[in-house]
Amino acid sequence: MAELTWVAGFRTGVVSPFEPFQLTPSRAFADETLRQVLHLAGGGAAVRVTLTNQYGRRPLRLGGARIAVRTRGSGIDPATDRALVFPETAVPPGETTTSDPVDLAVTAGTDLVLSLYLPRDTGPVTYSHQPAQTAYVTSGDRCAEPRFEAAGELGSRYLVAGVDVLAPAGTPVSVAFGDSWFEGRGTTPNTNGRLPDLLTARLTRGWFVNQGIGTNRLLTDVIGEHALARFDRDVLAVPGARHVLLHLGLNDLGVPGRFGTGAPPSADDLVAGFTELARRGRAAGLTVVAATLGPYAGTTYPGYDTPRGQAIRREANAWLRTEFGPHADFDAVADPTDPSRLRPEYDSGDHIHLNDTGTRALAESIDLSPFTR
Repeated sequence: MAELTWVAGFRTGVVSPFEPFQLTPSRAFADETLRQVLHLAGGGAAVRVTLTNQYGRRPLRLGGARIAVRTRGSGIDPATDRALVFPETAVPPGETTTSDPVDLAVTAGTDLVLSLYLPRDTGPVTYSHQPAQTAYVTSGDRCAEPRFEAAGELGSRYLVAGVDVLAPAGTPVSVAFGDSWFEGRGTTPNTNGRLPDLLTARLTRGWFVNQGIGTNRLLTDVIGEHALARFDRDVLAVPGARHVLLHLGLNDLGVPGRFGTGAPPSADDLVAGFTELARRGRAAGLTVVAATLGPYAGTTYPGYDTPRGQAIRREANAWLRTEFGPHADFDAVADPTDPSRLRPEYDSGDHIHLNDTGTRALAESIDLSPFTR
């Protein structure tokens, strides 16, 4: 029998509810059950769940937690319903907790449903702000109910960091580490059309887990800790990680103008950041692949698109193509008549995020051979 080991089957990048700029605010919970859909990139013979109170300011008190396979909507298959046991019932601020293993065999593409009963006022909680997946909330302890008959719908994901699966040793996990081009902005919610999902569908062995955070930056905090700060936690600490695909830098160029927070970094600054991520990843034995900065000219977000930012993008991309090493060229979705812009048929409408058609085209354009070793 093949040796089994724990590897990441699902991940989600998290941010603080106390960010000075918020695209989607977090919320608090009190005497409520939160039910969330976790789409597994890979499967295994058992699962364990990691909850996070990374940015909370109060202890996170759990009144109950269960995991099950989803049927549809908020519904679960009762035959798969399992209680989750965590080492503590109150997770201190700044910490995470991982459940005991649960004997539940799952496959790639399974939608798990995580139900959490939160009996006391949590205060604003750590969350993933734009995951392209609906969550459900209802009053009282409803963790074991097969379906929520009356529930509110939420567009963010809360308090969960990941799911590990017990899989054959040597199963390769790739981490998509970056911004909204990975998190899924622009794709149709609840269809699992995010770029890492589509890349996983093309692999014959292993899978991608998603550590994208919309509006995340390479060098500067807001929104989320910057990539250099979160790389160790969100990439190097991911069990089974062998490869990482980076897409970062667009928000370093555009966010200062959008939020009025100063000037963008230079191309040399971006190059130094990419070089440091590559050094740390390769030192840990990972294959590091960098994506060029995707096209965004004419974006609808005020102040984001500037001549200086476009010039820096061109300079940084030239370096990524010639000096970085393995890379993916996101200009595959650029307008042939103006490579600074998205092709119109791939544009979600804001001129910076891909729609479903564009995401599929980008996924098909990426050489996956570096992620199969």
